[in-house]
Amino acid sequence: MMDIVVIGGGLAGLINAIQLSKAGLSVCVIEKNEYPFHRVCGEYISNETLPFLESIGLNPFDLGAVALTEFRVSSPKGHSLQMPLDLGGFGISRFTLDEALYKLGKKEGVHFLLQTKVLDVKNETDGFLIKTDKAGDLRAKLCIGTYGKRANLDSSLQRDFFKKRSPYVGIKYHIKTNAHPDNQIALHNFAHGYCGISRVEDDTFCLCYLTTRDNLKKSGNIPTMEKNIVQKNPFLRQLFSESTFIFEQPLVINEVSFAPKPLIEQGILMCGDTAGMIAPLCGNGMAMAIHSAKILSELVIQYFKGELTRSELEASYTKKWKDLFATRLWAGRNIQKFFGHPLLSEMLLSSGKIFPPIARLMMSKTHGKSF
Repeated sequence: MMDIVVIGGGLAGLINAIQLSKAGLSVCVIEKNEYPFHRVCGEYISNETLPFLESIGLNPFDLGAVALTEFRVSSPKGHSLQMPLDLGGFGISRFTLDEALYKLGKKEGVHFLLQTKVLDVKNETDGFLIKTDKAGDLRAKLCIGTYGKRANLDSSLQRDFFKKRSPYVGIKYHIKTNAHPDNQIALHNFAHGYCGISRVEDDTFCLCYLTTRDNLKKSGNIPTMEKNIVQKNPFLRQLFSESTFIFEQPLVINEVSFAPKPLIEQGILMCGDTAGMIAPLCGNGMAMAIHSAKILSELVIQYFKGELTRSELEASYTKKWKDLFATRLWAGRNIQKFFGHPLLSEMLLSSGKIFPPIARLMMSKTHGKSF
């Protein structure tokens, strides 16, 4: 019987595990991959996370993170708007960051089950029964779900969002290029999609875009879609033609959903993308994952100290999560409607140029304060 089992070893899972283990609790993280590995992710983090990351003994710049100070957005026709990046941020790959957090977790006494899948979770009277494919059955007093955007476990738990098809597909590359400034994160629109580009460590750039199944279906395959649709934007055409692509094949994730999700499912406390995913307009999902893990782990520690009942734990987590993130998720979903639409993205860009406070307001709505 563990105190806590964390399902999924991404940012939210690792931060929860580190914090809880430091508090003297027994923690097991179940992760289906082996560190280090790549994830479909924009790999930009707002500076709002720096005080917390440094407090747990991790300085991203010691790992090669790159400071990002400018933001550029472009329309499918190539019209663009450039502005200072709210709060500033840094670029670092999940390959590097997750491995560093994994090593920190091991140092703090976290138990890891890697290359292991969770098949089912049962909320029983004396705790949780977690069924796995390789490690048998585990038992825990609490269970935290941090397994990402979408997983088979969502089906097993009968989560509502999983029953609805999502039109979005995420595609990611790492590239070497001289066609993009080192200190800039850019968001380039194309028909029914948008592409983020920013530098990470080792003179490498993360190029990650979101599009629709219809775009892919109409094109037949990813290279044809990139040639006929994505590269209609001149900025993206230059990036694709003047860059060296490091991955032999892109990383792809289907059914990316931005629909609202319950924070608690059958007693499992959901965190990070598993609890709700922000539209990646400024790539701020990583900061949200880190922050949500901080608030959840602090409340769980209070629960194990006897300072909160189980119902108080759930109520406090729900309130804090909504206070911090509900507006950001709502803003992201609504601002996203302008992106990937040729006419609306041009209108949004023109408005931002004529009235810069509008652009700054939209950016601020997808970011939080330092924590």
